[in-house]
Amino acid sequence: MGYKVVVVGATGNVGREMLNILDERAFPIEEIAVLASRRSLGTEVSFGDRTLKTQDLAAFDFTGWDIALFAVGSEATKEYAPKAASQGCVVIDNSSLYRMDPDVPLVVPEVNADAVMGYTKKNIIANPNCSTAQMVVALKPLHDRARIKRVVVSTYQSVSGTGKDAIDELWNQTKGMYVPGQEVEPSVYPRQIAFNVIPHIDVFMEDGGTKEEWKMMVETKKILDPAIKLTATCVRVPVFVGHAESINIEFEEFLDEDEARDILREAPGILVIDKREPGGYVTPVECVGDYATFISRIRQDGTVENGLNLWCVSDNLRKGAALNAVQIAEVLGQKALKKG
Repeated sequence: MGYKVVVVGATGNVGREMLNILDERAFPIEEIAVLASRRSLGTEVSFGDRTLKTQDLAAFDFTGWDIALFAVGSEATKEYAPKAASQGCVVIDNSSLYRMDPDVPLVVPEVNADAVMGYTKKNIIANPNCSTAQMVVALKPLHDRARIKRVVVSTYQSVSGTGKDAIDELWNQTKGMYVPGQEVEPSVYPRQIAFNVIPHIDVFMEDGGTKEEWKMMVETKKILDPAIKLTATCVRVPVFVGHAESINIEFEEFLDEDEARDILREAPGILVIDKREPGGYVTPVECVGDYATFISRIRQDGTVENGLNLWCVSDNLRKGAALNAVQIAEVLGQKALKKG
């Protein structure tokens, strides 16, 4: 017995990773369908040792299918996710559309796996923002021990979080810096991304923050604890894959850095690499293709009462998107559907 699974947006970066991870983790599949927009119709994608042809999302009937992993933008999700859900297929959505819907659970399995059971209200489960997902994996075990009051986070987010066009822009701009006549003007980003950092992800809001920063705040409250205060500065950096975060945490109780290190070492989904020597930490280059959220640079912050600093790195296409979605599907199967 296995599940009938649909991957929506199978030709994109996240959709392809979903297929890779379903195969790697030997998710119990009876049948699989890969969907894309009409312009990508017939494109071939890999699933293990098989090659699958994409079908038309607009014409697809979700009746009889168990789980649909959505890796398309909010507009397409708004049109097709309710259709899939109404036809009895549970949607696990990677877009931002349903994250703050009170009738849709927002889930990171290492943090709030039990929330999956709330899917019955709309037949939809939301995947959090990539930068939120890796951060709450790190915060959860520490919060359980000493209760977090406030978080200050600065992110260093790779271009793959934007999509394939952004990857191409970084690649072509970098080449263009060295080859006269091949210079590339910014089009995906408002400023040059090659050899630069851009303190702007998503749209600006009235308070001067960006929507990405707002997402980190509200999603953390929904997933982990509404009492946590969080402020974020989200920055795009010239890295292809892998998000990094500098996280400053203020607790209600004192938490020693050594105890924090031990807690994180035992926590699900985390690998601690924290040697106080050159190279004794993880950078985005090393995290690519890995399931883990890596924690380094754990140290006391003496400028506030009960403060701690840490460095958090993860593959944004995996834990930040595709892996988390597949983990949700695994939990859904174990707790509710029970076919595999």
